[in-house]
Amino acid sequence: MSIKNDRKLGFDELDELVRPAPEVVEFEEVAHKMVSRRGFLSGGAAVGAGAFVMGSTTLAASKALAAGSTESRLAFTKVAANTLDTVTVPEGYKWEVLASWGDPLFTNAPAFNAATGGTGASQELAFGDHNDGMAFFSKDGRQIMAINNEYTNGDTLHANRADGMPANADDVRKNKAAHGVSIIEVAERGGKWGIVQDSPYNRRITADTEMDITGPARGHKWLQTSEDPKGLVAKGTWNNCGNGQTPWGTYLTCEENFNGYFSASDKNYKMPEAFKRYGVSTEGRYNWAMADDRFDLVKEPNEPNRFGYIVEIDPLDPTSRPKKRTALGRFKHENAELTIAANGHVVVYLGDDERGEFLYRFISKHKYLAGGNNRDLLEEGTLYVAKFHDNNRGEWLALTPKTTGMTEAEIAIHTRMAASKVGATTMDRPEWVASHPHKTEVYCSLTNNKNRGVKPNAGGDATPAGGPNPRVKNNFGQIVRWMPMDADHTHKEFKWDLFVLAGNPAVYDDANAGSQNINQDNMFNSPDGLKFDSKGLLWIQTDGNYSNENGFKGQGNNQMLVGDPETGEIRRFLVGPKESEITGLAWNAAKTTMFISIQHPGEGGNSHWPDGGLSVPRSSVIAISREDGAVLG
Repeated sequence: MSIKNDRKLGFDELDELVRPAPEVVEFEEVAHKMVSRRGFLSGGAAVGAGAFVMGSTTLAASKALAAGSTESRLAFTKVAANTLDTVTVPEGYKWEVLASWGDPLFTNAPAFNAATGGTGASQELAFGDHNDGMAFFSKDGRQIMAINNEYTNGDTLHANRADGMPANADDVRKNKAAHGVSIIEVAERGGKWGIVQDSPYNRRITADTEMDITGPARGHKWLQTSEDPKGLVAKGTWNNCGNGQTPWGTYLTCEENFNGYFSASDKNYKMPEAFKRYGVSTEGRYNWAMADDRFDLVKEPNEPNRFGYIVEIDPLDPTSRPKKRTALGRFKHENAELTIAANGHVVVYLGDDERGEFLYRFISKHKYLAGGNNRDLLEEGTLYVAKFHDNNRGEWLALTPKTTGMTEAEIAIHTRMAASKVGATTMDRPEWVASHPHKTEVYCSLTNNKNRGVKPNAGGDATPAGGPNPRVKNNFGQIVRWMPMDADHTHKEFKWDLFVLAGNPAVYDDANAGSQNINQDNMFNSPDGLKFDSKGLLWIQTDGNYSNENGFKGQGNNQMLVGDPETGEIRRFLVGPKESEITGLAWNAAKTTMFISIQHPGEGGNSHWPDGGLSVPRSSVIAISREDGAVLG
C-alpha cells in the first residue's frame, strides 16, 4: 500500500503501515474476558498482567459530588456532545477566529488563495497550517504568540494538484513553509482579536530555518551530513506538536512524527535498525526529496538523526537562532512540561507519542536562578524514563552510560533504545504532560493503544495490560497522575493513580464504560492536550474517534473538557467542528481570553469551517472569552 496514496491516515497508522510490529498475541485469553465495570474499578479484578486501582481520594470525592455534598468549581453550564460543523461553547461565552492557515503576516504578502493554496513565497509570509501547541508572551505592552504548525492537508495546501502532492520545487517549498512555528504579534482592537501585520516580532520558522545543535549529540558522527560536515547546525523543524514554555522567556517546540518526511531514491536501500525503531521509511509522505536531497536517505543517510528533538526559540528576539536541545532526548515528542523543583533544578516531563513507547523526565545539571542567566539550562542534564509498578508505586530510571552501556551522545540520539535497555514501562501513547501549579503532582494523557496486550512495541518490548495501562486493546485512553515522593520533582520514586479512565457508559457496562467520574453527559475518548489554569483546574482536549458510531456512539466531535483534581468532576466545555482535533491552549496575561487550536477540520472532506458555505476548511486559532469580560483562566 502506498503511503502517498494514504494521506488521510494518521501518523500512528502510517507507522504501522511501514513498520508493523510482530503479530504476537500476549494475553489473548484476557482480551476475550473483559471484567465488569464494578469489579474493574474496585481494584479487585486483574486486567492483563496487573490490577487497576483508582485513587481512593478521587473516587470518594466523585461519589460525594454526585450526591450533591460538594460544591462544584466548574462554573459553567455543560455543553452537550454534537456533530455540528462549528465551535460550541457554554452559555455566556463567545469565540472568534484569531488566525487561520494562509493569513498574511505582512502587508506585502498576498491574500489567501483557496484555489491553489498559494505559493512557496506566499506561504513563507503567512500563518502556517495545522496549528497545534502555543504559548503567550508579553514585552513592553505588546502581546506575542508562538504557535506550532504541525503538518499539512495536501487536498487544500495543494488544491491545484489532483493527488494533493507536491509536483514541483515550488510546491515543496510551500509545503515546507507551511510547517514549523508561526510567531505573531496579536492585539485586541475594537473588541476583536487579530494579527498585527508587519510587527517586528512576526516571523516564520520552517523546515528550512537554520538552528544550532546543542547538548550531547552536538558534532556526533551520526549527525554529520554533506551540507553540515561538523554536525553543528541543523536546517529546519517540522511536525511540531505540543510545546513548553520556560520561566526565562523562551518557547519549546516539540518535533513529533519527523520520520514520515524521508524517502529513498533506491527502493532497495538497506534501512539501519535504528531507523526502523523510529519508523523511517523508504517511501515518504510528502515527496520533499524531489526538490531537496536532505530527504533522500541514499544521499543523506544521517539526516533523520537531526530531528525528533525539543527546539528552544526566543520569540522576543527575531534575530535569534533556534536551538535543538538534544539532552532532552530524541523521540516523537508530544509536549515539554517544565517546572522548577524545590531544590532549584529544572525538571522537564516528556511523552513519546507512539504505541508502547515511554514517559521521560529530564533534570538539569545546573540550577535555575531567578533573574540570572538561565539560557543554557537545557543543554546539560540527566534523562530518566518511568517504570510503573502495579502497587501504585513507580520510579525513574536514569539513562546513563552506566545503566545503558551507551555513550551520552548515543542516548541522546537513540533514546528509545536506551529506555528499552533499562526495562521502562511501555505506555499507551503518552501525549501531553501537565504539572499542577499549586502542588507537586503531574498528569499525563495516555490517549489510546489498540495494541495493548496484543503485540509488542516496535522495539520488541512487551505491552502487558496492567498498572497505568490497564485495558487490553485500549480504544478510549486514560489520564495517569503521579505524586513525587517528598513533594520533590527530582525524587527517584513516586506514587501514582488514574485520574480518569475514558469510556462510553452509554454503550458498555464493562471496563470500556470508563471510571466512575465518567457518565453519559461527559464521556469522551482519546485525551490528548492537557493544561492547568491558574486555579488548578485541568483542561482536557481530545483527538480521537469522531465517528459517533458503535463504541463511540454519543461522543460526537472532538471536544475540550475541564476536570477538577480535588473532586474528580469532569465537565464538557467545548465541542469542535467536524473532523477536527482540539489542541493547544494559552491565556493572555489578563486571563480574560483563552486561545486554542482547531486543527485539521474536515480532514476527511466533510467540513467548511471556519468560513462556511463551500469554502475550504482551514486550521485556525480561536479566542474564547466570557461575554461579561470576566477572568476565565
